[in-house]
Amino acid sequence: MRSLILAVSVLAIAGPASAQVPNRGNADLQTNCAGDSLAFCAGIDPNSPQMDACFKKNLSRMSPNCRRAIDAYKDAGGK
Repeated sequence: MRSLILAVSVLAIAGPASAQVPNRGNADLQTNCAGDSLAFCAGIDPNSPQMDACFKKNLSRMSPNCRRAIDAYKDAGGK
């Protein structure tokens, strides 16, 4: 679950405040979870345990498209 959350957190770098490049994720997660990442986890380092915790805490509040992208990522071997 941790790497899945990190993959989704790739979107948190969309804001100008974050200069770190995430090391996980895919285009579907970036496309479908960008808004959720910014809404629920803005300002958190996308490669940190804090981002994992944020996504885990807010997963039920994520958009249906984001949750589908997360499920597809897991089904394809993402963690």
